[in-house]
Amino acid sequence: MNEKRINLLVDLARVGIIISITLALVFLIVFLASQEPFVAIYSFFIGPFTSIRRIGNIVEAGAPLMFTALAVIIIFRSGLFSMISEGAFFIGITGAMIAAIAWRLPFPLHPFGAILFGGFCGAVAALIPALLRMKWSVSEVVTSIMLNYVIQFLSIYLVNYHFREISSSSLASLLLEPTAKLPVIFPGTRIHVGILIALAACIVLYLFLYRTALGYSIRVVGDNQTFARYSGINAAKTMLFAQIIAGFIAGIGGASELLGMYTRFKWTSSPGYGWTGIVVALLAKRNPLLVPIAALFIGYMNVGADIMARSSDVSREVVDIIQGVMMLLIAAEALLGGFRQRLIVSAAKLEDSLKSPEIKLKQEKGV
Repeated sequence: MNEKRINLLVDLARVGIIISITLALVFLIVFLASQEPFVAIYSFFIGPFTSIRRIGNIVEAGAPLMFTALAVIIIFRSGLFSMISEGAFFIGITGAMIAAIAWRLPFPLHPFGAILFGGFCGAVAALIPALLRMKWSVSEVVTSIMLNYVIQFLSIYLVNYHFREISSSSLASLLLEPTAKLPVIFPGTRIHVGILIALAACIVLYLFLYRTALGYSIRVVGDNQTFARYSGINAAKTMLFAQIIAGFIAGIGGASELLGMYTRFKWTSSPGYGWTGIVVALLAKRNPLLVPIAALFIGYMNVGADIMARSSDVSREVVDIIQGVMMLLIAAEALLGGFRQRLIVSAAKLEDSLKSPEIKLKQEKGV
């Protein structure tokens, strides 16, 4: 067993342990806080699978998280810690809304163009903190967090003063054009074409990171900028490209969410998918191919929490507590670290013992 397989095995074991601890924590909290714990536990764990519609809700909840998690992965892979995925997702929603209301195009050109425009808006949003970091060494953490609020209020302003439905009693945009909507792919649910786009994005990003020169450059810069510069890689330009790609992915995620799930823009605050996407990215160990599993798991927890809140005396905020504990466990790199090291040493010893006596003799003689 080589080191790559050992790392994969240990990472999968870590994820299994984290999920097990998380589920045990759910039991503990419910039994401490509820007067009817068995009803709450049944609602949380079994409730999401009691109907096709609820199973669809899991997929619907996981789809937007895939996009923001992919954006977080490429940002972190490049060595930056920008939090712009939240703002890029929200401005992607806004861009898609503008295109879906103002443009007059036939299907499927209309949703395709609206999604691309949402991705473009997300890329521009991600470009701002990246440029400030490259040009003046401004912390991307601070600028991206502040920019998220700017984007949120800018989007609400655009809806309120330029695209608002006057007859609505609450903040809501005009209806989206029917030609801009993404079709549902499973009757009886709201699972739409956006989930296929998310799955395709996971595969494409994996191939990009591990099969292209730019993807390799991004990983090298994220691991060691000094080594990257000595290797002839332009670290600043590589990080800039990574942020643009991340913003584009989050933007198309926001556009897909709007066009697949809603008939108009209704948000009065940011939905929080960017922050939850960090949990998904960390749970997936920054591997794009593991993102769908992690996103569906978080989606399952959110759907279960909603059902539990409606069916018992336990609030859905319990999921926020659990996600915080998950982040602490995921960040604990020492978890199974000793086990990983022992496996690597054992594999090295086994490989050495399998070498033929002739090869060992040549190595000892320096031949």
